[in-house]
Amino acid sequence: MSLTVCNVHLTPKSEKTVYLSSTLMKQLKLTGKKSVRLRLGKATIPATLKPVKRPGNHVFIPAGLRSFVRVPKSGMVYLRNDQEGDLQLGPLIGVLSDSSLRTQSHPFGSRTTFIKQILRVGNKKGFVFAFTPRDINWNNETVNAYFLSESDSWIRRTVPLPDVVYNRLPSRRAETSSSIQTLRERFVRRNIPFFNWSFFKKSDIYELLENDLEANLHVPESVMNPTPDTIRDMLARHQFVYYKPTSGSLGIGIYRLTYLPRKGYFARYTVNGKNTLLRFKHFSSLIRMLQGRHGRSLRNYVVQQGVRLIEIDSCPIDFRFHMHKNGDNDWTVVGIGAKKAGKGSVTTHVKNGGQLMTPEQALQRMFGDRSEEVLGNMKTVAIELAMAIERNYPHLLGELGFDLGIDRDEHVWMFEANAKPGRSIFKHPSLRNEGQSSIEHILDHCLFLSKFRRRDPM
Repeated sequence: MSLTVCNVHLTPKSEKTVYLSSTLMKQLKLTGKKSVRLRLGKATIPATLKPVKRPGNHVFIPAGLRSFVRVPKSGMVYLRNDQEGDLQLGPLIGVLSDSSLRTQSHPFGSRTTFIKQILRVGNKKGFVFAFTPRDINWNNETVNAYFLSESDSWIRRTVPLPDVVYNRLPSRRAETSSSIQTLRERFVRRNIPFFNWSFFKKSDIYELLENDLEANLHVPESVMNPTPDTIRDMLARHQFVYYKPTSGSLGIGIYRLTYLPRKGYFARYTVNGKNTLLRFKHFSSLIRMLQGRHGRSLRNYVVQQGVRLIEIDSCPIDFRFHMHKNGDNDWTVVGIGAKKAGKGSVTTHVKNGGQLMTPEQALQRMFGDRSEEVLGNMKTVAIELAMAIERNYPHLLGELGFDLGIDRDEHVWMFEANAKPGRSIFKHPSLRNEGQSSIEHILDHCLFLSKFRRRDPM
């Protein structure tokens, strides 16, 4: 297999001939060859091969071929000569998303800005487009794709099914629908790598890691769909617990439940941005409150062991680790944000009064000269956890978000794992470079999955 970078030119001729510069013919060991199969994404067509005398790496694609393989634009891309003899342009990378609040300028709603960032960087690496489930024509195996023009506006082009799909569908509910289940399976049946498969439920992570002894040391005791007796027992053993929805996000619906002998039971939670603290003399009164708000069965909730985290100004802090697979298929830590809880808040979410800091700022205050050592240990644990989840997960993963904490004995705990992590930490001025690196990692992993990865940059 040979892989190189070339400059694609689109010509108006109707013939079915691929013209390669002599330099490129020699580089790909095609000298003397008369025909090839030209491929883009999942589309392939036989074509005559002819050399042209021109210095540099150039490919000329006439309209007669373009109508079949649907090359979307000219410019610099990779050219791959694979073991079957196909001459493949690419990679053709699809970013899958959607929104219920679509406009012509923002077809992916609030995620449009992020998707544009991916496409801008991706234009330097191959053919990168965005699409929604409605844009796929499975009968023709094509996509009515969104590309970015040089003026940063949207243009539509019909392209073949891509080499790889990066899944950023935003709706948990939609992902459980039969149509999205079928969509994912159709990509897999066509051997098109599809990552990340879906959002995690909290139960997914506990089940994935329960038999992974090393990783499970970092997961607090957690019980799905707890009975009142289970909650009472865990309060007796841990003094405080977190009671949270299995499919929640942004800290919505989370309670911190505390038991203090001779003082009673306490529930702390946030409603409409306001922190609330209730005291109950009896455990039964606490349970009646929870059942009144969430149903008598207490289903679709998890109770999790409380952990005494390190604190700044008497406020707990935890850390969001943004993890990526890189171009060599290895897990790496790309961005870390430290989150300091707001006064009286159940969680460290910024929307609930939390403060975003760099990990260096937070750990320096806690550990001084040892802060770098502590952070290094957290990075090691984060990579081990990512590898453990991937080991036990049946689908492709390329990105993870962890909420990690450190207790007063410096033990690292994982409270949450997200398959489609938010990007709020990259809004911190000191983490903007990490935000750019995150996008580079997404695309480099797409190059790896599509077999268009090579060591030297374009």
